[in-house]
Amino acid sequence: MLRKFTMVLVVWAGFAAGSAYGSEAGIGKAFQAKFPQAKVESVARTPFAGLYEVVFDGQIAYTDDKLNFVFFGNLYDMRGGAERNLTRERNAQLNAATLSKSVEQAFKRVRGNGKRVLYTFEDPNCPWCKKLHGELAKMNDLTVYTFLWPILGEDSVEKARVVWCSKDRAKAWDEVMVKGTTSGGSKTCDTPIEKNLELARRFGIRGTPAIYLTDGRQVSAGFVPANELEQALNSVSIK
Repeated sequence: MLRKFTMVLVVWAGFAAGSAYGSEAGIGKAFQAKFPQAKVESVARTPFAGLYEVVFDGQIAYTDDKLNFVFFGNLYDMRGGAERNLTRERNAQLNAATLSKSVEQAFKRVRGNGKRVLYTFEDPNCPWCKKLHGELAKMNDLTVYTFLWPILGEDSVEKARVVWCSKDRAKAWDEVMVKGTTSGGSKTCDTPIEKNLELARRFGIRGTPAIYLTDGRQVSAGFVPANELEQALNSVSIK
């Protein structure tokens, strides 16, 4: 396990003589004051005595109650003989919450009863997204929320605008994925493209397609065939 563990420890010199901030709210305010460019979202105690989790800008840091030390890395719980990566679990929880409250920035496609859910970040000119489109067509009882993330040039941006501004976004997306073009549609409506770019930055996404489950886990960075998507979806229902 130790070989997998990576941690960056940052010691903030000059804070050693400080007193404890006393509460999660106090630590959050102190953290915000010391790092004004960060947007503190939450502070919580960890199972490790005296250690606090600080979530800011979608990232997780750990600190003591005096902010003498701040570090970024994976926190493991080794109690009970089972290794748990608490940081990875928490990141997934944060991802799940962010995705569920951001669905208005995505268009929706439903197959069958739609009980199972995937979130995707896709570019209309991405060849692997086109291949994924074919794999999703093989699956049943699925809802897909697609965040338009046009990163492959201005033509991608234009196509994404047309898709979003279409009366039937799912149909317009099908045309782009199958034919490479869109018929009709406007480019003048308000789009969530800028918000999606920020969302992708928050998640640290580096390429398309990016696929997430409802529990916040990323299925894989890139194309995933239907059988592997089925396995991933089954793992959500088991939990």
